Amino acid sequence: MQQDKHPDYHPVVFRDRAAGYAFLTRSTATSDQTIDWDDGQTYPVVDVEISSESHPFYTGKARTVDSEGRVARFERRYGGADRDTAGGPAT
Repeated sequence: MQQDKHPDYHPVVFRDRAAGYAFLTRSTATSDQTIDWDDGQTYPVVDVEISSESHPFYTGKARTVDSEGRVARFERRYGGADRDTAGGPAT
């Protein structure tokens, strides 16, 4: 008889301590720590460093890259406008 090759898939709470946010989902992740959830059940809890509640992209606090400023800084640093179009330095 063939054994079950699938890992144990069970409810797990993922907790982002930096944002004070936790969510219940199903996962194969395991943990020795547990937490009492709102439904009265006890679930394993996995602490994560970052989640959608604290990630700059999802919170709208992401820095936008000023690509025009980068080009201007590159040209200023390396003289992009003064260089010959053939690829060599201007004489």
